[in-house]
Amino acid sequence: MAIPAPNMAQRARGFALGPNQDIVLAMAVVAILTVLVIPIRPGILDVLLTLNISLSIVVLLGTIYLKQARDFSVFPSLLLVLTLFRLSLNVASTRLILSEAHAGQVIQVFGAFVTAGNIVVGIVIFSILLIIQFVVITRGATRISEVAARFTLDALPGKQMGVDADLNSGLISEDQARERRRNIEQEADFYGAMDGATKFVRGDAIAGLIITLVNIVGGLTVGMLQQGMGFTEAGLIYSTLTIGDGLVTQIPALVISTSAAMIVTRTTSETNLGVDLGNQLARFPRALGVAAVLLGAFALFPGMPTIPFMFWAAILGFVAFRVTQSQEVERLGLERAKAEEQARPEQEPTRAEDLLAVDPLKIELGYGLITLADPKQGGDLLTRIQMIRQQLATKLGFVVPVVRIVDNMRLRPNEYRVRLREAEIARFELMPDHFLAMNPGLVDEEVDGVPTVEPAFGLQALWVRASDRDRAERLGYTIVEPSAVVATHLTELITNHAAELLSREDVKHLVDTVKDRAQTVVDELIPNVLTLGEVQKVLQNLLLERVTIRNLELILETMADFGPRTKDPELLTEYCRHALARQISAEYADEENVLRVITLAPALEQEILEAVRQSDTGDWIPLAPARIEEIGQAMTDALQPLVMSGHDPVLITSAQIRRYIRRLIVRVLPKAVVLSFNEIDPSVKLESEGQVSA
Repeated sequence: MAIPAPNMAQRARGFALGPNQDIVLAMAVVAILTVLVIPIRPGILDVLLTLNISLSIVVLLGTIYLKQARDFSVFPSLLLVLTLFRLSLNVASTRLILSEAHAGQVIQVFGAFVTAGNIVVGIVIFSILLIIQFVVITRGATRISEVAARFTLDALPGKQMGVDADLNSGLISEDQARERRRNIEQEADFYGAMDGATKFVRGDAIAGLIITLVNIVGGLTVGMLQQGMGFTEAGLIYSTLTIGDGLVTQIPALVISTSAAMIVTRTTSETNLGVDLGNQLARFPRALGVAAVLLGAFALFPGMPTIPFMFWAAILGFVAFRVTQSQEVERLGLERAKAEEQARPEQEPTRAEDLLAVDPLKIELGYGLITLADPKQGGDLLTRIQMIRQQLATKLGFVVPVVRIVDNMRLRPNEYRVRLREAEIARFELMPDHFLAMNPGLVDEEVDGVPTVEPAFGLQALWVRASDRDRAERLGYTIVEPSAVVATHLTELITNHAAELLSREDVKHLVDTVKDRAQTVVDELIPNVLTLGEVQKVLQNLLLERVTIRNLELILETMADFGPRTKDPELLTEYCRHALARQISAEYADEENVLRVITLAPALEQEILEAVRQSDTGDWIPLAPARIEEIGQAMTDALQPLVMSGHDPVLITSAQIRRYIRRLIVRVLPKAVVLSFNEIDPSVKLESEGQVSA
């Protein structure tokens, strides 16, 4: 049997330290703590100091190639480990300096090179490095981390609701939404951790200053009192070693501080920092040219060094010239492509017969909304509709017809209209330069905007300006783009009219697909038991009550079982619903597998059952209009508490009258769900929240 190869992510995770990375890390941390208390030899200290410098350089270069800050999510923990590593090396070097007046070749070379025989120079250089790290880099990184953490956490609810809006509009799939939520949580965790991790860098700088002072004072004391040295000799030896020790540890600390600052100031991008820097600085060649001219002018001033200024002026001028050439070539290419597109021969005139075709679904846009459907102008409506069709194919069980998008100059500029087989089913007016903000019910503070009603679900909303979008998101409003408003509205309309969209040709295609894997049931059912039209009617009845027909094989088997008894589509629909009990129950049960419902009083059930009359044209209920209105109001009052508590409005009845109750309630409560006891899976727990008795 073949053994599956590990994927690239697994190979990337296991390459650096082998399969036992956790053991290696645990041993490294224990070794760092051991160095704090156990003396080490100067040669080993040289190796560890070199490792410290190498790790800091690797971290700095790694931050340059980051595209997103969360890609280096381990950095806060790594910062703590590296800080502890440097402090342990400080302790080990201090022990060697005070006990042996020698701390290895690395510290000796750093101290002698920087001081150059002058202790004052070495102290000044070390102090300047410490001030740069403590006052400039560390302080700035700490402040940016605090602000980034605050804004990231404040924007977390709005970003999550934005993901939900994209999911509902069909722009992204459930897996993509789950990945986006995970990224948002990782980003919040990262900036929250960085807010605390930058305090390690600040503390490290303070500890470096204190350790340096302790080393100098302790060295003078040991040298003069225990080693019998003079003040000058002791000061020269121990100051040189102390400055070398401080530089060897503070230079890597400065590099790590710079890495932390680069990470917290990094914005999300598709490329690394080097590419972004080059692209954005060279975006405006005129600015580079002006800078080159100014540098050339400085070179002509009396007393100014001519060669350095002229050198950089020539470089900037050359870069400006090359960027200008590149942009000109790109512009000519775009003009050539546009000219070729305009020069293409026009399509053949439309045949008269083609004008008779009726589009199943069509969206008409006012001229102010055409940009939403034009990808060249940044419009993403076509992409959203494509995602909607894919999502609804999984949800409904059949492929939704292609949605045609046309412009209509008779509409208002920002208005759109949706037609179903040329009949208008909805229209709405957008504000393309605004965003739709909806209060989820948890926000007390208001934002400025134009009041409106969200078209898909009738929720109160506001059109807010683009400049107020970030503030509304931070407050907790759900922000939806204009194209997402159209997509969400279209999704709800397709779901509500799915039964009308399912044509007989669609049913034939679905049946042929099932026949490839279950030929027996199809041959038994069609055309010996039921016709294709009768099967279509049953499937339409299921879609009419939002029951997916994706499990078509089971539905066809049920119709094959009960088709010989009755050809009534209504009865066959009820039998199919009974067969789909597990699927229907799971649709409305909560996470604890509990289904909260409203029941119907037995007397009312009996009244409706006795009122049913049957004829050749179908069943009907000859109740007085006043009585029907009274029953509908009673059902509305009973279901209202269930809706207010956040549950689906589910009414449960006996199987005999379920479809009749549905007819009575559909005009009053079109969103209400009517189930029968035969449609409840035995594993689901029923909880009655009330009873309808009119």
